[in-house]
Amino acid sequence: QVQLVESGGGLVQPGGSLRLSCAASGIIFSINAMGWYRQAPGKQRELVARITRGGMTNYADSVKGRFTIFRDNAKSTVYLQMNSLKPEDTAVYYCNGVTGWSIPLYNDWGQGTQVTVSS
Repeated sequence: QVQLVESGGGLVQPGGSLRLSCAASGIIFSINAMGWYRQAPGKQRELVARITRGGMTNYADSVKGRFTIFRDNAKSTVYLQMNSLKPEDTAVYYCNGVTGWSIPLYNDWGQGTQVTVSS
């Protein structure tokens, strides 16, 4: 059974930083591309960053230059370092495997972690 557990969210002022973590189990983590998605109130879930099994990364234009995705295959964990946060980054953040460019690989989502950027 796939289990994805996100953590690290919180309330931060504009310009601040957070590091999110996602621990995966029940999958062969090292062979999967992994991604961070987010869903803001009233909006569809969107992919913000992805990393291939080889370490190649891609980012949504809205976070490029501010967010960094990286992975630790030994720990089956993917991270999202978020710097220079903006109010529009406020959302629930989720991780999942990624197939194709942005399609979530697994039907089972974790509980997500809330990120709120506000002064």
